[in-house]
Parts: sequence; structure tokens; C-alpha cells
Amino acid sequence: MSFINFAIYITTNPNRSVLYRGTTNNLQRRVIEHYLKSGRSTTFAGKNYCYNVVFYDVFPTMMEAIEAEKRIKGKSRKWKEKLIESINPKWEFLNKEILGEWPPKKILEEPYFIKYLEKFG
Repeated sequence: MSFINFAIYITTNPNRSVLYRGTTNNLQRRVIEHYLKSGRSTTFAGKNYCYNVVFYDVFPTMMEAIEAEKRIKGKSRKWKEKLIESINPKWEFLNKEILGEWPPKKILEEPYFIKYLEKFG
């Protein structure tokens, strides 16, 4: 699996009622982190089960990804819905496309996630 670096993304919960946007230097890792924190009240995405990716865009540098996220931040839900629908009209969950498997099983056996689960699990 090749890593998707310097990305902005929008996740939603299983019934697509809440949106969360973020920036990352490793989209695959970040999607799994959201999944592992689902249901936890310590973060907005966790509390609202926002781990299903419905939109992402990749940039050559982190600075460009941050600037793109700033353009999304503060926009209305309706605006974000139009953005999502411009590339994903059916609001399909893109997690399997990003990771190659969903839910993650084999990926969770990687050393990073073993340590992550020990710390946050």
C-alpha cells in the first residue's frame, strides 16, 4: 500500500449525519486512528463516530493541505455537502479504497498500531 501523504479529508458517522474535516501527513494512518477512537468522548470525531471518509484531496506539501483545509473550515454544511458530492455523489465510504481493506484487520497488526492500541486502547 502506498501512503497518501499531505491530504485533507472529510469523515462522517455511519448514518452520515455529522461531518468532521481534517488535515494529515498520512491519510491511511489517520483513518485508522479515527476508527480506533470511535465512541470516545475525548474528541469530536470519536464522540460522533466520524471514521468513514467521504472526501479527500491530496497535495504536494503539507502547507498546501493546511491552506486547503482553511478554505473548508467555517463553511456551511450545505457547502461541504456540495464539495463531497462533486467527487462522491452517493456519499460512499472510501475507507476500503484508501486502506485496501475495511474494517482494518491486517493493518492493525503493524507495529505502529500495536503501540497505539497499548497507549490508547
